[in-house]
Amino acid sequence: MALGATAAPARAATVQDRVDAYMKAHPGGTQTGPADVSYSGGRFVVTVVRTDLAAASPDCPANWFCFYDGTNYTYPRGKLSDCGAQDLGTWGWRNRTASVHYRMSTGSVTFINETGATDTALFTASTSRRTIPDVAPYRDMADYVYRSC
Repeated sequence: MALGATAAPARAATVQDRVDAYMKAHPGGTQTGPADVSYSGGRFVVTVVRTDLAAASPDCPANWFCFYDGTNYTYPRGKLSDCGAQDLGTWGWRNRTASVHYRMSTGSVTFINETGATDTALFTASTSRRTIPDVAPYRDMADYVYRSC
């Protein structure tokens, strides 16, 4: 009986592989850390994969507000800090927010769905409601954010 050749096992994607794939799918960014891609001169930063071994938990750095592509703070994670209105589509992040963490010392951020002539405020994170592990029923609906400083 002849033995067939066996295929070599596929190697696991490295952090760099994932960053490269993210940058290819979302052009215009610059890699600024092992798992970070910055856009618009650092105004918007995506951390493609969680590099620590901690369980999924809110981990937004101080002086940012973060939004996660999955519930319970699952990566990729986007983060912003500017005041006023910002179009998440600028960075390819429309319809991707499933959980949020607000680490600003003041103000609040409202996530907004573009619905035509008028927009709909979906939910707000603030100093009194810093974490939302699941934004249901508004998961993957936010198109803009408006941060009140």
